[in-house]
Amino acid sequence: MDISMDAAEILEAVWTLQEQGDASLADVRRMAHTEVTDHLLRQVEQEGLIAVDPAGRVSLTAKGEALAASIIRRHRLAERLMYDVLNADVEETEDAACEFEHLIAEGITNAICTLLGHPRYCPHQRPIPEGPCCQPAREQVSSIVVPCDHLRIGEVGRVAYLSTQDHPRLLKLTALGVTPGVHLRLLQKWPSYVIQCDETEIALEEAIARHIYVWRALDDEPAQLRHQGIE
Repeated sequence: MDISMDAAEILEAVWTLQEQGDASLADVRRMAHTEVTDHLLRQVEQEGLIAVDPAGRVSLTAKGEALAASIIRRHRLAERLMYDVLNADVEETEDAACEFEHLIAEGITNAICTLLGHPRYCPHQRPIPEGPCCQPAREQVSSIVVPCDHLRIGEVGRVAYLSTQDHPRLLKLTALGVTPGVHLRLLQKWPSYVIQCDETEIALEEAIARHIYVWRALDDEPAQLRHQGIE
């Protein structure tokens, strides 16, 4: 169901207020990132998305809750993407996420969720509603994205992204071939981290290893690993 951006903002506000315990009309008007007019409220109510009781408390209907969950999921995943991957300040993610939540399609949302390892909470520690990609991920825990230092000795991962704002460090890793999509194997953790990337062994400080996020290798990847000289 397609709804207007203004209606989406109301659903998002009601969801957030209900998480905190109660949603009054006054609080919805205060929290929503849009001008909440009486006409807009009636429109959203007539669409069967919210209910307003005589005391002025607002609640989501079943239809409204399903839509709100989708909106909140996009918003909070966008926050995680900006915080984890782009290293944005947690407070800077809010406004951008408000724009992002109206733009990304469901398939892209699930791809972002998978990239981030199906996070349970946003940077503000508010829960992220699950999507259709999350349940299969729990059943295949080996496919989640983890920092390189979480790999076991000998375990192979495929680089998902590099999470650092240190440009010299980023350039150095890139020059060594540690780029998204490349497979690497963790060879040792002490006294320093050593990874094998292509045919090169690279020693890393723990702080650097923590900023290399990798997919744990899947069972159907051995041919590609052999091609890269990892196996």
